[in-house]
Amino acid sequence: MARIGTLILIALVSPAAALVGFGQDVDDPPIRYSKTPASDPVALLKTRLQKGAVRLTYHPARGYLDSFLNALGISPSSQLLVFSKTSFQRDFISPLTPRALYFNDDVYVGWVQGGPVLEVSAADPQLGGVFYVVEQDPEGPKIHRQQHECLSCHESGLTGNLPGHTVRSVLTLRDGLPTFNAGTYVTGPASPFEERWGGWYVTGNAPGLTHLGNLTFGSAAEANAPERARGTAVPSLSPYCSTRPYLTAHSDLVAHLVLAHQVEVHNRITRASYETRRALAFEAALQRELGRDTRLDSTTRRIGSVCEPLVRSLLCAGEAPLPGPVAGSSGYASWFARQGARDRKGRSLRELDLRTRLFRYPCSFLIQSGTFTALPPEAKSYVYRRLEEVLSGKDASREFSHLTPPDRRAIREILADTLPDFPAAPR
Repeated sequence: MARIGTLILIALVSPAAALVGFGQDVDDPPIRYSKTPASDPVALLKTRLQKGAVRLTYHPARGYLDSFLNALGISPSSQLLVFSKTSFQRDFISPLTPRALYFNDDVYVGWVQGGPVLEVSAADPQLGGVFYVVEQDPEGPKIHRQQHECLSCHESGLTGNLPGHTVRSVLTLRDGLPTFNAGTYVTGPASPFEERWGGWYVTGNAPGLTHLGNLTFGSAAEANAPERARGTAVPSLSPYCSTRPYLTAHSDLVAHLVLAHQVEVHNRITRASYETRRALAFEAALQRELGRDTRLDSTTRRIGSVCEPLVRSLLCAGEAPLPGPVAGSSGYASWFARQGARDRKGRSLRELDLRTRLFRYPCSFLIQSGTFTALPPEAKSYVYRRLEEVLSGKDASREFSHLTPPDRRAIREILADTLPDFPAAPR
């Protein structure tokens, strides 16, 4: 978090109608990002705090971190440690004092040793990424929503130019400063592992899996060297830093894998929501001008163009295969797998594979989230139709060839049992 197309029919519509076309600012209608109250879990917690329905307890070393995570249902086992100076609290961050990140399905929380605030971002059902700071004041927590300060990074090319989240991998010097000219990458589920986790610690067991984690460089020239060092997951961080100030001694490999997946899906849900609402708003304005009320082909195409990438992400298309079995170190994998809904056979989208891929059933658990549920009906209808085509075998294109017939059948049955509005699967 940083500190605090051309419309063919444009000549036929008024300037007011044209405003709801492509290239809008997030504060324009119909989104109105800054003026729309948030309804994410952090906003709801803030309301409960103001009403006295819940209290947060101050810890002398970590401030409100422990209590804040507990109030939001975030497991300490999700802890990831990032030592690159890529936060606005960079002065407190180094390889010896990394920033800790904790997350669940909806909220990401950053804590820095000695930092004056907790850094928080949340996935809001209507707004996408919403950003907060929590003052570490012993007199009482103060939660402030941040607007454009955070969007300088979180509404950029890194997030698809909409309010969202990002995981960056940067080659890092020994003092924690990133050396951007040596390479910087946005980490997603399709990212090659050799480009991931620069500036992050990685703990676990992953034979044959090399990456940029756990590495620092003496100079930019060393980082740029063709035969630069390769990082591997380590069983302990004791050679790198003291973990005593943190909630756990880990920066769990499995949590890293889940984080990359869910950040991409969150951002694609946001894009599908924003652009569908914008397309419908433009269509409504055009219909008023022309006195018509029929669905425009251009609206259908526009909705499809932003929802198709979401379908691919939900079905884990293009995910980088694991080179062999991997394991985390913190117990996060077990905690994660216990969450969420199960079908009548006891199966869950949170079951992990961790041998050749992340999930046993390659479909995102975020399809069961509040942010997905809140998609406009037109977007959700498109996604459900495409999922049915793929899972039924009607769409057997190469893009979804990673899904075996048993995979498709199992995913279809899990979705039918756990999503009330998903078409029932034959059994």
